[in-house]
Amino acid sequence: MTQQHPDLADEQAYIDHAYRCLANSREAALRIRNMNEADLGGTFQARFERNAFDEAIVKRLEDLDLGDSSLVFGRIDRLAESPDQTEPFHIGRLAVADEDREPVVVDWRAPVAEPFYRATGREPMGLARRRHFIVEGHQLLGIEDELFGEGHLGLGHDEGLGGEPSGVVANDTGLRGYSTLLASIERGRTGTLGDIVATIQGEQDEIIRSPQHGVLVVQGGPGTGKTVVALHRAAYLLYTHRFPLEDQGVLVIGPNRVFLRYIERVLPSLGEAGVDQVVLADLVRGVQFLRPGDEGDDSPTAARLKGEDRMSDLIDNAISDRERPLREDIVLPFGAGYVRLRAEESARIVKQAKRRFKRHNAGRRYVENEVWAALVETVRDPEVGPRQIKDAFRRTDEGRSILDSMWPVLTPAELLHDLFGSKALLKLAARDVMSESEALALFRNRSDSVDDVMWTTSDVALLDDALDVLGPKPGKGGKLDEADEIRTFGHIVIDEVQDLTPMQLKMATRRSLNGSMTIVGDIAQATGPLAPNSWDDVLAHLPDRKPPRVIGLSVGYRIPGQIMELANRVAEVATPGLRAPESVRIGDVGPSIVRAPSAGDLPSTVTIEVESMRAALPGASLGVVAPDWMLPELSVALTAAGIDHGSATRTGLDSGVTLVPVSVVKGLELDGVIVVEPSKIVSEIEHGMRALYVALTRSTQRLTVVHADDLPAPMR
Repeated sequence: MTQQHPDLADEQAYIDHAYRCLANSREAALRIRNMNEADLGGTFQARFERNAFDEAIVKRLEDLDLGDSSLVFGRIDRLAESPDQTEPFHIGRLAVADEDREPVVVDWRAPVAEPFYRATGREPMGLARRRHFIVEGHQLLGIEDELFGEGHLGLGHDEGLGGEPSGVVANDTGLRGYSTLLASIERGRTGTLGDIVATIQGEQDEIIRSPQHGVLVVQGGPGTGKTVVALHRAAYLLYTHRFPLEDQGVLVIGPNRVFLRYIERVLPSLGEAGVDQVVLADLVRGVQFLRPGDEGDDSPTAARLKGEDRMSDLIDNAISDRERPLREDIVLPFGAGYVRLRAEESARIVKQAKRRFKRHNAGRRYVENEVWAALVETVRDPEVGPRQIKDAFRRTDEGRSILDSMWPVLTPAELLHDLFGSKALLKLAARDVMSESEALALFRNRSDSVDDVMWTTSDVALLDDALDVLGPKPGKGGKLDEADEIRTFGHIVIDEVQDLTPMQLKMATRRSLNGSMTIVGDIAQATGPLAPNSWDDVLAHLPDRKPPRVIGLSVGYRIPGQIMELANRVAEVATPGLRAPESVRIGDVGPSIVRAPSAGDLPSTVTIEVESMRAALPGASLGVVAPDWMLPELSVALTAAGIDHGSATRTGLDSGVTLVPVSVVKGLELDGVIVVEPSKIVSEIEHGMRALYVALTRSTQRLTVVHADDLPAPMR
């Protein structure tokens, strides 16, 4: 007979009460908003204040909308003044109070909730008991208790998913809420990343609650939870530093759109819906970008060059080359006579403008005024002033030609379109920066119009660098358009940071208001064109106002030990000397290696293995990871076999079976993974052994490797 935890019914009743209080708070917020909308009169100031108040109410309503996420997931009993009395606090996603404003649920980010994540048998932090709930929506399925104090030292009473008691067991894993953690990990993937707010471990909580200042580096191997830790840290900082962070903004930068779609629900599930989540290309406006691998993409040589930080010097030179005096005097007809702009006078104007203005476009108005004043000096009529000269020439082809020759107004796209489309300009800009042969590797044929250019992903950071030096383009009246300025943020989170080039890192740094960043990644998974060998290589291009902190995550939660053992053999070759995370659990089965009879039989063999894995893991999320060019052929085979499937680049991970290009698999997780032709991943991709390591570490339950060619040496 199933025995329930003796407190299960009482705790379920408390959870039901918490949901009723939440519903009451939501209804009260709606009433206030409706009352506010009904009163539309009054002064401008009154309307402004009502709008601000209305925005706050809307934000509150968003915070109160939990969707399918559980509201309450744990409880702590804190020792009171009397040794035989305790003070209980229920921990949840957000704070909930009853009608008398008494707390019913404590927000997980509040200081009082910290012992829920950090207390240990040796450091109980004033706790007598910590209780973990296994919850689905409103329903409490199980309770796991950890008791503190003399004679307990973290012993637990684990009720499991079905309410079946397992007795009092010692939690010798060093993990908090071990059974609850395993239940969460082994739950099937849904196609989007879930939060870990109920199962945050001590080393993760240390990172989440770390002080805001400076750059915090989180080094974590596959399955250590570094992505969700960084996102929970963003939510924690917004809670702790609501003012000024809510106004300054928080920016999350991901490696690709598949990844952004995968993580999009984490922050809203924690009550933080206003965070900007972008890829770097989203930060550059007014241009069109190719997808990686499309025709017209950069060659490997050009992509590598465009990532090096010396490209900043090349761009500086290219801009300086467009700030140039006249080669000879120019004479223009005016009235009954003429005006003259001498070459030496144009040299003085350009020299003064370069000295006065750090940003190119800001100097244009000064150059114009100086040119008109110089022309006036050559007119004999004392009644003629700069205004008459300006009115006479500013809209003529001759006047524009002089100004554009000396100091053209440029957008970043116009500058780079001219630069990359001219071998002469490239050679000139390359002085003291790179060799002519390197510069010419950047050459590409000009388009008829700059508006027709399809820019590459490697161009993103260059366009941004150019904007930083050029500044916004002047609008009417010569005023600069502030909307074109680079926006800064109070805190920036960068995921898979090890794959960003120096130019891309500088682009992120440009957006930091105060040097506060959380960057997460794994050097062992670096597969970019300029993969770093250490975190020092990355930190060299990030803010340095405060000393950086590097914290490692050592425990792998997601990946079963048998899969990690195979992956680690690959990692030892890919990145010798880097420590692999320790897996906390053993899977039901080890990795399966299947050899196809021939290369031609590879698609049909993959289809058979997909069917086999679907039978073993019904209802699970499965991924087929292969070299990008191989996916169309695999899709045809799956379709012929009647297997519905999606493509990660089009549908994310929403399908039961998803084809995932190895180029975008980083950061994703699925229940079952089939890795196809690892030898081709190694041979055809830069840092291919690291890319293979990434592919092998995406599964939470089962891994199959299908190959026709011989396996890479570490896998044999």
